[in-house]
Amino acid sequence: MSNLLDQLYKTKLQLIAVLAVVGGIGLLILAHWSTSDAALGWLAAVPLSEIGSTLFGTGLLAVFFEYVDRKHGDERTDQRIRKAVRKEAPVIRDAVLDSFAFEPEALKGIASEETLDRIATNALALRLGDEALAHDVYTDVRNQVIRAPERWRDMNISVELTPWESGPATGHGSMFVATLRWEYRATPASSTMRFACVSDPAEYRDLLRDQATASAWYFDQSAPVDAASREAFELVELTVNGKARTIRRTERQGAQLYTASLGASTVNGESVTIAYTYRVLVQRHGHVLYLDLPRPTKGLRVRFDYGNAGIRRLNTLDFIASAEAAQVAETPSSVPARSVDISFDGWIFPRSGVAFVWVLDQEIASSKRNKDSR
Repeated sequence: MSNLLDQLYKTKLQLIAVLAVVGGIGLLILAHWSTSDAALGWLAAVPLSEIGSTLFGTGLLAVFFEYVDRKHGDERTDQRIRKAVRKEAPVIRDAVLDSFAFEPEALKGIASEETLDRIATNALALRLGDEALAHDVYTDVRNQVIRAPERWRDMNISVELTPWESGPATGHGSMFVATLRWEYRATPASSTMRFACVSDPAEYRDLLRDQATASAWYFDQSAPVDAASREAFELVELTVNGKARTIRRTERQGAQLYTASLGASTVNGESVTIAYTYRVLVQRHGHVLYLDLPRPTKGLRVRFDYGNAGIRRLNTLDFIASAEAAQVAETPSSVPARSVDISFDGWIFPRSGVAFVWVLDQEIASSKRNKDSR
């Protein structure tokens, strides 16, 4: 069935043909009258016969041939177009691929998010040679990185470990006070930040998946203090671009929550420097302190000071999935101010982190006494 443009084109041709034929016949009749009627003799000077014949021939023959030859003419035009497209297809393809490869904004303007996901998955499958692996890898990256509410940069963390003076120095209930300061740059996705300390493992796991929570700590119920106590966890300070923000605290049995407003800078979508300091109790005989990074992070520096904690040996474990290894530098054992520095310059996926595992002087001495007694 012809489309509207074809129907309009045919109608116009028919109208032109009718007008040309009628006009040509009219002029031929008028030319005949001019030769037979003396009153119309003055028209003999006008070439009515030639004009009429031309109009009649155009309307009757030229339009007729247009109808007869139009189908074949369209076929010839289509063949020429197909031939030209086939000839230039490699050049067009390379130009499009180069545009997408070197000008990603061109893809952004014409492709939906679903199409971009398919393109990325297919490209990764070609590079890996495994379609299933490429799909799983890209899906994991999309869920962790692309859908992350914000991205942190230039992360600096300092940790100081000291004995807890309000409890037993050794044995059951002995604790360390870990004072941690975090500082990084980011474009906040929310105008508030939340920090939580809970004693329920299920609630803790939920908080780890909650994108609105900046930091969550699990406080074992066997500890001598409740997770809702300020001794267990306390957010001391939070600043945005060096300016202190108001901190609000709520508590309930077995849990406490801190919230802080980041101010008007989050509304404007500006990149800001966020820094916060908190204290948390860590069990001495737990032998581990784990720092979790809940957002994609570019560049990490961690300094862990433990000179006054009675730790004989400290091991560091970085849970960073990367082809590059983190740099670890530890002070010599002869230096009283014991510390270890960890640095990593690349991107770190969410839920990655760094763990510090220690052996106490007391444990070494006890082991030595037991060995000597044998």
